[in-house]
Amino acid sequence: MDATEIADDTVTLRPERSQSGFDGYSVWVESERVGSVALRQESRSTWSIRWNVGTGDSAARWAIHAVGLAVDHVLGALGAGRVEARIPVDRTADVRAASISGLRKEGVLRSAPGETDRVLMARLSTDPPARSRDGFIAILNAGLPTKRVIAQGLWRDEAGRVLLCELTYKQEWDLPGGVIEVGESPALGLARELREELGLDVEVGDLVTVSWLPAWRGWDDACIFLFDLGVADASITSTMTLQPTEIAGVHWCDPATIGERATAAATEVLAAVTTGVTPYREAPLAPE
Repeated sequence: MDATEIADDTVTLRPERSQSGFDGYSVWVESERVGSVALRQESRSTWSIRWNVGTGDSAARWAIHAVGLAVDHVLGALGAGRVEARIPVDRTADVRAASISGLRKEGVLRSAPGETDRVLMARLSTDPPARSRDGFIAILNAGLPTKRVIAQGLWRDEAGRVLLCELTYKQEWDLPGGVIEVGESPALGLARELREELGLDVEVGDLVTVSWLPAWRGWDDACIFLFDLGVADASITSTMTLQPTEIAGVHWCDPATIGERATAAATEVLAAVTTGVTPYREAPLAPE
């Protein structure tokens, strides 16, 4: 066990006996023991940390100092490349303390039935200092919610019919397009999806509307960007090379077919387009 005492102007970590492979430290504020921190080496360059510093405003401040001290010690004096914590999701004060101490949220680990899911948080030796501008932004960004973005295209033929894709993974037909990648704009993402799924390079036109799509059948909620793809000769479908894992077929559809075969969101927005669509809308909750 590392027998080094670690301290700042608020708390002191004093080595205790090891247990279950963890090197233990008691957390002291002046002459009072307020909790404990434990460290364990998991691999050549990765350590894990856990702590118990109670509850309340003062305890939260002590936890921030204690965790920060321990993490800095492991990454500095002990030469580790990574320190990680697995915190029960209901221990929100500890998640916050870990974040302020410089650990970034990396995801949520699902637990077995009857057990509590855990937030995975970690800090690397190459991360910028937690209290620097870059470090603060990185930590905050890692903990912010994300919203799924979908880009779709409104493509008509000379008769005014709309192109719908028959999908391999759901019964309803939908407008061409797909999920946008991280760091990709919706317009560029739509062009990529059309190239990958239909085998065509298509010029993406103006934005028609944005729809919020509520969670459905196990899918998280999303925002749909609908772009105008203009008017095409109906025979263009014969030149398409469909991606077989996702697209079973493509169809030019009149309003009756749309109402019968399309998703609820596509049906709603296509009906609105004919009467004057608003810049923003919320799609109806589709039946399960």
